[in-house]
Amino acid sequence: MNDATQPSGEGDDGGEVGIVSHHDFDSPETFFFRSGESVPALRIRYETYGRLNREASNAILVCHALSGDHHCAGQYSLRDRKTGWWNRMIGPGKPIDTNRFFVVCSNCLGGCSGTTGPSSPHPETGQPYRLDFPVPTIGDMVRAQALLLDHLGIDELVAVTGGSMGGMQALQWAIDYPERVRNVLALATTPRQNAQAIAFNAVGRTAILQDPQWQGGRYPEGEGPHVGLAVARMMAHITYLSDEGLQQKFGRSRRLAAEHQSVEGVEFEVESYLRYQGQSFVSQFDPVTYIYFTRALDRFDLYALGGGSLEEAFAPVRSRVLVIGFTSDWLFPPEQNREVTAALLRGGKRASYAEVDMEFGHDSFLIDAPELRRFVREFLHRP
Repeated sequence: MNDATQPSGEGDDGGEVGIVSHHDFDSPETFFFRSGESVPALRIRYETYGRLNREASNAILVCHALSGDHHCAGQYSLRDRKTGWWNRMIGPGKPIDTNRFFVVCSNCLGGCSGTTGPSSPHPETGQPYRLDFPVPTIGDMVRAQALLLDHLGIDELVAVTGGSMGGMQALQWAIDYPERVRNVLALATTPRQNAQAIAFNAVGRTAILQDPQWQGGRYPEGEGPHVGLAVARMMAHITYLSDEGLQQKFGRSRRLAAEHQSVEGVEFEVESYLRYQGQSFVSQFDPVTYIYFTRALDRFDLYALGGGSLEEAFAPVRSRVLVIGFTSDWLFPPEQNREVTAALLRGGKRASYAEVDMEFGHDSFLIDAPELRRFVREFLHRP
């Protein structure tokens, strides 16, 4: 079960997993959501890196964030130089070492990169589900991943890891499948979003819903609320960064002198950057999936799961847990990450917290940093 070529790589940075390809797991059984709704069949797109050992005891599950997907390492061809979103972390000799571990990453339930979601054709009509697709919870995403691991013959995981929404999934794994997870590594995450994070998501959804091309979610294939989705992405991307990071990268640099610009033009470099982020996002992401995933983020609440007590929510946990926060993250700030660790410790669980001083905001978990690599490596390789 090896999707990747593995050229040798030595040194601190390690080697590359090389050329990879995705696979599809088709479950013919009806999948029931926690809401009670269902879909008649389920497809999960995934990639794997490394080799599953004979005992199927060396697997690590990587969970992606809102705008991520199953492609977290390697590249699809020699011509396509773009690597997976966590390529710096996964590979031979890297912190998530594919010489040692079998790494699995799937596109989340409700996604738009091969896994069944709102843009998938309904088996009965052949038309996209759109708003007829059930809204998934983080728990639904985790249960779909569990079905994939059953298909792969993996009963127990060395670790589940992910950042942001991926960190939420990792924590949910520890609660829902305590007997299947030995370690949890959650980065830049939270037990529940605060009002500000929910507010930003609400603005993004409003931009999509108010776009004239939304058409009640019944827009023709190839069309849709592209302007609204681009604005939503621009808004969200600001929350993933930090003031210091933006200032260092762009400051007040201008593309052209102000007197040569119309009020509708792009005057500052940071404007150009955000417009690029919005326009490129439109070509690869589905508007309904964006609405659904932000709803899943907003509704994730481990306090409510524990009847108001975070310790009660974590009562089933058997895993060893490391939570990593980032000093410049103002979307899921360090105190929310510490909150998770403190509750685990109060409940008698094996938990620790690390805080990394980086200026790149919420997205710091995606950035190459020696201290972050060291924390991940030491946690995963410790007996």
